[in-house]
Amino acid sequence: MSRKDKHKQQDQQASQPADIESLQKQIDQLTAEKQELLEKLQRLSADYANYQKRVPRQVADSVDYEKKNIIRSILPSLDNFEHAFAGEQSCDAPQALQKVIEGIHLVYDHMLDALKTNGVEKIVSLGQPFNPGFHEAMMQRTEADKPDNIILEEFQPGYTLNGRVIRPARVVVNKLPPPAAEPPREETTDNEPER
Repeated sequence: MSRKDKHKQQDQQASQPADIESLQKQIDQLTAEKQELLEKLQRLSADYANYQKRVPRQVADSVDYEKKNIIRSILPSLDNFEHAFAGEQSCDAPQALQKVIEGIHLVYDHMLDALKTNGVEKIVSLGQPFNPGFHEAMMQRTEADKPDNIILEEFQPGYTLNGRVIRPARVVVNKLPPPAAEPPREETTDNEPER
């Protein structure tokens, strides 16, 4: 070997420990980063597992809470039925019947109010123009004194929940016949001789 090659080899051997130390530091740094990322991943996995357990429980609790509110809002209607039935037993027949009818009206009004507090609204149909988004035409009838496409009768009321139709109203719609086409008139011109 030449002298030059020996110096090169000695320089390389001297620089190798420095390179090894540098590489060892990089390995240690990467190992620490890997460990930190692994710990973060494990924490995230545990949080997600807890989330998966917690969400169904929260949904079930929310549904139970809403059911309880709806049932509480309807319970006074049952009370009104009981009052109506109690009036039936304490009165003579015509008065008892009137009390029962009044009680039923109270229950009906109360149930509408209870539904309204939960976002349910009755669709107003009678006398309104037919709207296929809110109404279902069950049949057509012709009443000449009413405008075309107006609702004449309601078979079953419709309802919306927070503005969205949950059941369309079933209705009878006024359908006027098309106007009769007039026969074409013969035009007379001034140039024709009279007969």
